[in-house]
Amino acid sequence: MKFLVLQHIDIEHPGIFRGFMKNDNVQIDTVELDVGEKIPKLDPYDAMIVMGGPMDTWQEEIHPWLVPEKENIYEFACIQKKPYLGLCLGAQLLGEVVGGKVNKMDNPEIGVLDVNISNHDSIFKGMDNNVKVLQWHSYEVSDLPDSTTLLASSDVCQVQAFSFERAYGLQFHVEQTNETVPQWSCVPEYKAALEETLGPNALDKFTSGVDDNLDTFNNSAKIIYDNFISII
Repeated sequence: MKFLVLQHIDIEHPGIFRGFMKNDNVQIDTVELDVGEKIPKLDPYDAMIVMGGPMDTWQEEIHPWLVPEKENIYEFACIQKKPYLGLCLGAQLLGEVVGGKVNKMDNPEIGVLDVNISNHDSIFKGMDNNVKVLQWHSYEVSDLPDSTTLLASSDVCQVQAFSFERAYGLQFHVEQTNETVPQWSCVPEYKAALEETLGPNALDKFTSGVDDNLDTFNNSAKIIYDNFISII
């Protein structure tokens, strides 16, 4: 198998999924869009994974590479209908190209929080109805067309996960390791949102919460990865 991974900042990579893919002898081609790397021809790839990032889907003037990225996501997920997994920003990009909207939330969703899974006949097969996940986002997908299927929600974000054909968008993170929060907190946009949402000692609180739930996160990541692999 051969996967194409699109990254928007070098520290936001597939994380624990890299180990899973290595064990399955998956060939990974990574494109770092924020430093000017170009997306190759899509035909050789069996699946695409699109990571998160500190930019937003509408910032095409600031980040002009978002335009060809959206075009390639549309081609891969909607025209070729190949397996796609988008995390955080990757989910929002999918939501936009399939005809939905991406809006700023009244309050950012940051921390170790609960997500309610409403559809288990998909990438969430074998998971509990309620799972704890890592959240770190200020925008959300909304107004999805009828051609999509809602898979999961939370109290403050209706679209936590959705599917279109063989494409899946997860607003929350499943790829994290014990290095994720310390690394991401060095990104100015992430640090500001973290401190605004969680207050004083935000980093310590968040890191502790992730450490306490890392086994749960890893188990969820393996289930989601295995389910994704099964559709390829």
